[in-house]
Amino acid sequence: MPTPLLATKLYRPPPRPKGMVRPHLIARLSEGLARKLTLVAAPAGFGKTTLLTQWLDGCARRSPG
Repeated sequence: MPTPLLATKLYRPPPRPKGMVRPHLIARLSEGLARKLTLVAAPAGFGKTTLLTQWLDGCARRSPG
């Protein structure tokens, strides 16, 4: 029997108003665009989802049109 996919895993969470911004990690993620794979690994609660959300929001602001 296939494992059901959680719908919450398909959508980006809204940005947190007091989320910690880590520009050095966001820059490293942007550098990874030139590579085939970027792995973000850390224990639970270390802000992986927050970091990726901030990075995606920054990419959306930089994209043309």
